[in-house]
Amino acid sequence: MSSKSVFIPQEAIRIKRDGGIVSNEDLAFFVAGITNGTVTEGQIAAFAMAVFFNGMTPEEGAALTLAMRDSGDVIEWSRFGFDKDAPITDKHSTGGVGDKVSLMLAPIVAACGGYVPMISGRGLGHTGGTLDKLEAIEGFDPYPSIERFAEVTKTVGCSIIGQTGKLAPADKRFYGIRDVTATVESVPLITASILSKKLSAGLGSLVMDVKFGNGAFMDSADKARTLAKNIVRVARAANTPTTALLTDMNQVLGRTAGNALEVLETVEFLKKPANADKRLLDITLDLAAHMLALSGAQGTVVSARRNAEAALVSGKAAEIFGKMIAEQGGPIDFMEKTPEYLKLATIVKEVAAPKAGYVSSMQTRNIGMAVVSLGGGRTDPAQKIDHSVGLSAICQIGDKVEKGQALAKVYASTEAEADRAVTSLQQYVTIKDTCPQITPVTLEIIEG
Repeated sequence: MSSKSVFIPQEAIRIKRDGGIVSNEDLAFFVAGITNGTVTEGQIAAFAMAVFFNGMTPEEGAALTLAMRDSGDVIEWSRFGFDKDAPITDKHSTGGVGDKVSLMLAPIVAACGGYVPMISGRGLGHTGGTLDKLEAIEGFDPYPSIERFAEVTKTVGCSIIGQTGKLAPADKRFYGIRDVTATVESVPLITASILSKKLSAGLGSLVMDVKFGNGAFMDSADKARTLAKNIVRVARAANTPTTALLTDMNQVLGRTAGNALEVLETVEFLKKPANADKRLLDITLDLAAHMLALSGAQGTVVSARRNAEAALVSGKAAEIFGKMIAEQGGPIDFMEKTPEYLKLATIVKEVAAPKAGYVSSMQTRNIGMAVVSLGGGRTDPAQKIDHSVGLSAICQIGDKVEKGQALAKVYASTEAEADRAVTSLQQYVTIKDTCPQITPVTLEIIEG
């Protein structure tokens, strides 16, 4: 059943409450009301709950997404000298612990001919945010003008910035109300929230990294698959080719968690890829390959992955990352003198393995919360974070350890915080006598 355009908020709520399909016009009207304040918080909450219980069709999802996208500025790259067929692409992750992939992925894709104008976010809950990591770098400006954003993207190949109030402003108010009305988990609303921000960047294509596991917001592969399929369907209905990868977040990604420490691992990854953590390398190259192939910058996923690896090994990606940092206000010699520009906490303690054996599992979300407890994340949206704290040398599932061997290193601002983190982390890692089965980091690819 479909509806006629009624232009009354409570009528749109009633239609969705009763399982109907809200018209594109009514969705546009409702989103305009979210933006300008004519739709009340109570009406937004009621609509969110109706969607939570009754869902949306892909066409409704696309209409909601585009209305939220159009609630603010939408970047038109042709205005900044880009060809209409330029391979402008991006990636979005649903969030995890130790997920610094965006930092190395953007320059790798740029090194292979893609353009990556990445609008990133801050940490949420137990997960870290790309923006927080970059702000650990002395002088880095995450909020350039749109003109400067476009200039850096064009000259360097990539630029990573934060969401401004002019990009998808309806989403900010909508999300804030969802956050306090138990409707955050609604798949159609998660989809619209993610895509409205990403599509405001005028993308030609998008690759999603949808995570599952005990360190992800979607704890099972089935839940993650449902979200991924919906994002792909809605994005394609909105005329943005999108591919989603389901990736494992049952352990920390890479060997660090914490802002400055993750930037340090990023630089080491780009400069010495032969020493990189294998799971981190695999997921980065998988995502790069799909971004390059989907955008048209490279021919096939197979050749794109090969060329992405070559760009990494040759040092070209590292060079581009250094240029991006410098162009956005960071040090011009950041790649050469990285430790000088990253402040690390001075109190460092090892987490000793209580017995010998193999690392068989870890409580990834709790490990992320341990970083938050150190001050490396937020318990309040307005809270300032300590970029210097976190974890390094984190064990991985399958690692063989001896009794007393370090499972991780804690960087803390006080002795008491370090001791609490050490005690907690010993409980969050399980060691058994036999080696567990090692599963690939990328479980499935959803291409629509």
